[in-house]
Amino acid sequence: MQQHDEHWMRHALKLAQRAWDEGEVPVGAVLVQGDRVIGEGWNRPIGQHDPTAHAEIMALRQGGKILENYRLLDTTLYVTLEPCIMCAGAMVHSRITRLVYGASDEKTGAAGSLIDILGHPGMNHQIVLEGGLLAPECAGMLSDFFRQRREQKKALRKQLRDQEEE
Repeated sequence: MQQHDEHWMRHALKLAQRAWDEGEVPVGAVLVQGDRVIGEGWNRPIGQHDPTAHAEIMALRQGGKILENYRLLDTTLYVTLEPCIMCAGAMVHSRITRLVYGASDEKTGAAGSLIDILGHPGMNHQIVLEGGLLAPECAGMLSDFFRQRREQKKALRKQLRDQEEE
């Protein structure tokens, strides 16, 4: 099972790279039923002007269309970052069986880091949860992205100051 999970998480990391390439926060998600991909997603809220266009939501939407059902039974969602409250809620409503995520998110994580939507006993559906798979790689990609973004902003500010001095 571990090898199987790593395979799909590496696929999610490739999708996260697509987000980065598009200037989005690099998060990728892949929805699997059995051994087949039924949904893929990467963050696209900036490019699509859609606050709900998170990687997980995109993968769940695609899975629903493939299965022609809003219930995504017997599926596993692999995502590079612990889901936010919105995405966790969508997972509960879609009835995925299992969530495997990479990096924890202390600021917005809804699978136990900030709040535990998925493990809340009052939820009408419980999701099997496994966190931390390939966490160093998943977290590293996010750290590298934000470091690069900070450096770009710093360089732009310097360029503007230099232009003002001329």
